[in-house]
Amino acid sequence: MTATLTTTSRMQQMTALGADWWNDSGVPAELGEAVTQGATGGTSNPVIVYQTVKANPDLCLPPLDRLIAEHPHATEDELTWKLIAVLGRESAKQLLPVFEATKGAKGYLSMQVNPQYYPSKDRMVAHATELAALAPNIAIKAPATETGIAAMEEMTARGVRVNATVSFSVAQALAVSAAFERGLKRARSAGLNADAIRPYITIMIGRVDDHLKRVAEREKLTVTPGTLDWAGIAVFKHAHRLFRQRGLPGTLLAAAYRHEGHWSQLIGPEVLQTIPYNWWTKFNVSPSTPAPTLETPVDGAVLAELRAKFPDFLRAYDESGMAPADFVRYGATVHTLNQFLGGYADLLSLVRSRMIPM
Repeated sequence: MTATLTTTSRMQQMTALGADWWNDSGVPAELGEAVTQGATGGTSNPVIVYQTVKANPDLCLPPLDRLIAEHPHATEDELTWKLIAVLGRESAKQLLPVFEATKGAKGYLSMQVNPQYYPSKDRMVAHATELAALAPNIAIKAPATETGIAAMEEMTARGVRVNATVSFSVAQALAVSAAFERGLKRARSAGLNADAIRPYITIMIGRVDDHLKRVAEREKLTVTPGTLDWAGIAVFKHAHRLFRQRGLPGTLLAAAYRHEGHWSQLIGPEVLQTIPYNWWTKFNVSPSTPAPTLETPVDGAVLAELRAKFPDFLRAYDESGMAPADFVRYGATVHTLNQFLGGYADLLSLVRSRMIPM
């Protein structure tokens, strides 16, 4: 037994505990490597795709240049999504063995709708339909705003597997789950196999921490060192408790990693972690052995300090902390939507530079 453990990677040990994880990367080869270590899915978004192209020009620019040559009258938007489709199909192919082995229960690649469509339910649904047709194992990411949640209900009703993103709070997770429940009911009424849809709900735990750190800096708050590193973990654990107690539809998915605790403190069954390649490869050689920590409560003193000093923590942590109309105005939402829009603009600019070389 000891010899087996010493030759097994940390991520494989995590999987052996019944904890599923995904690779958060736009590089098909990185996803393929993650699958060998036990990953059962993958995620992407416009920022990730832009970073992928910048970091892997030998991989990404030749297919982009071919697309430009094959479609000389296409706009940069059209070419950008053709490139995203090429990368998406290749990544989905890396996960196809997992998808087939689990009879469609696992092995999904999450692809995000155009971030510019966030104000429009109909545009998000139409784009989701296009992206879902790229491969049999595609899930669609849309923002957990009031409009995005309405779009995800419609996607679910049409049989599209959904992964809510731009999500930071228990209130968002509950609202998304309720929308999934309505969508699944409609799917069943339409004769679809609703049991195969199995939606996901992301909570971007690192971005919760980031937001509260910006608040602390802006308001010059004195906070015990390390306390803010537990905010997102606390939100995720609380959401998990509620989902388990109430049997709510939707699998919770932790995202946006900033330190090892974001991995080590959320290990357990019934949830997922989507971990960037550069982070899980660090965790893979961690001196810490993975242990089931999902049910372990956050220290009461940490929670008390967060609750006392940060109204925005209460908005994220309490199940009635925000109404759906408030989701789009929450500080972490505003920051993340702007970053996604900026990343998409950067990607368009990169594509344009290949269309019109200097």
